[in-house]
Amino acid sequence: MTSKIRWGILATGAIAADFTRDLQLLARTAGSGLEAEVVAVGSRSEASALAFAERFDIPRAHGSWAALAADPEVDVVYVATPHHAHREAAALCLEAGRAVLCEKPLTLDAAGARALAALARERGALLMEGMWMRYSPAIRRISELLAEGAIGEVGALHADFGLPGPFDPGHRLRDPRLGGGALLDLGVYPVTLAQLLLGRPDSVQAWARLTPEGVDAQTGLLLGYDGAAVATLSCGITAGTACRAEISGSLGRIELPPIHQRPDSFTLHRPDREPEVFRMPPTAGVGFLHEAREAGRCLRAGETESPLAPWRDTIEVLELLDTAREQIGVRYPGE
Repeated sequence: MTSKIRWGILATGAIAADFTRDLQLLARTAGSGLEAEVVAVGSRSEASALAFAERFDIPRAHGSWAALAADPEVDVVYVATPHHAHREAAALCLEAGRAVLCEKPLTLDAAGARALAALARERGALLMEGMWMRYSPAIRRISELLAEGAIGEVGALHADFGLPGPFDPGHRLRDPRLGGGALLDLGVYPVTLAQLLLGRPDSVQAWARLTPEGVDAQTGLLLGYDGAAVATLSCGITAGTACRAEISGSLGRIELPPIHQRPDSFTLHRPDREPEVFRMPPTAGVGFLHEAREAGRCLRAGETESPLAPWRDTIEVLELLDTAREQIGVRYPGE
């Protein structure tokens, strides 16, 4: 491996652009701790790859995913396709021996995630889900406070993420062929927060209102834990919500401000004390710094999975989403 981590970008949409912009911004920032460069981009359209490469001054453009995966100058690939294509794209890169940071959700279902994890293990290649929340310093500090008993025994977690729309029937959020619906695109954040802080639930109850296309427009989840905790979560693409989160315990509560999936601060409330505000250093760019830096650390350490986002946790979240989709009746083509 060279002195810098060499990134390839697979896909050329908005998320790919944001990630590339962050990498380039942070790589130029003195003291950022991110020794990285974007050296290649790949798309199923050569014209799209060339335009993206020109836009971001990337040395090489590939007119296929396979060509990007085969590029020997690439250390790690960021998969930025719509999530219905994550499994195919990530598998192609892992087969070629490339490390992969794949945008959330890792796959459409738990079976796909298990298959990718097995492939990464077989190839000895790094595989990470690009879930902002798992790498957030604020969320990591909250986990530490809960472990220290800062709010006592946790009894409840509330989190929501809803967009007001409206989204046209042809939009990816309403297209079942693209894994559309609120649950996998937005609900994955509150579900990940619950899994990260409370673990695997013992009971899952889901309700949803579906679109004419058969994906969920509004979904509510109630997760029960034998330790007496409960998580109430919601997501939607027809009603904008505050996008807040709150964890309550016997000795206090922790409140996350909007947008809870990538907070730079949070507030600890305890009886007979002034609220304590925890502020993290501002995150440059859109917010991809933490996951990109962790991918680089893992690569240099020769790790195939990150302790901040172990495959087990990613699979548990997808198992929960599988259960919820089964209950609300959302099926994707080919299932």
